[in-house]
Amino acid sequence: MTKTVPAYQRIKNAILDNIHSGKWQAGEAISTEMALAEEFEVSRMTVNRALKELSEERVLERRQGSGTFVAQQQFNHTFVEVRNIAQDLKSANRDYQAQVVSKRAITASMLDDEMRRKFGIDEAVVPSNSKATNAKNVDSYSIDSNTDSTEAAVLYEVKIIHFADGQPIQFEERWVDATKVPEFIEQDFSMVNTSDYLIAKSPLERGNYTIRALAAPDKIADALQIAPQSPTLVLRRQTYSAGRVLTFVKMWHAGDRYQFSGKL
Repeated sequence: MTKTVPAYQRIKNAILDNIHSGKWQAGEAISTEMALAEEFEVSRMTVNRALKELSEERVLERRQGSGTFVAQQQFNHTFVEVRNIAQDLKSANRDYQAQVVSKRAITASMLDDEMRRKFGIDEAVVPSNSKATNAKNVDSYSIDSNTDSTEAAVLYEVKIIHFADGQPIQFEERWVDATKVPEFIEQDFSMVNTSDYLIAKSPLERGNYTIRALAAPDKIADALQIAPQSPTLVLRRQTYSAGRVLTFVKMWHAGDRYQFSGKL
């Protein structure tokens, strides 16, 4: 049995869909609270919660006596600095290469609890008329054989090994909202950097990350060509666009080949 999407969340999703589709442009007023309450057959209190949360997420701007407007996004591609290993290595005059290990479309029924939480995806299966690529149409990528072929992709997953001077230095595991960047899976990421592509398609407004030292599991050790349980530095990062998680990534670095540095 799937959980029912709360009414306020349905309203938020509908507003975001209207913004992403271009129906409501930055600076334009959206429907009034009363109109939204009538459309969704809910109380104005429920509508108010949806608008309040979207305002806190900087998607909407509420103006006393004037209404609610799509926020003018002041951020640009450099608002969130995203480290790009390709640029870092080329700047250090090192030869850079990328090898795509796998990429696949993931449907709602394939998601684990962690990904549902991170991307705010309800347990209900996404309808097959979604803008994202249907699983049955992604025949060149890996699809779980137990998945209903009529389900639409909700996330895309790619795994990439990054090399410096022919030696593996980073193993990237990335998940991307398929509904926001539907052509992501079609890219050749041995030639196109994932971060560069996402920033070009959907400017990032904010993000958060952690860095931890972890022993390498067997599959990570194999990808990085190090012994199992060797020390690695793992960067976990999620970035947001228009108030929603756009991408979540785990970047595993061989501990004796990589360091993080910066200026204070």
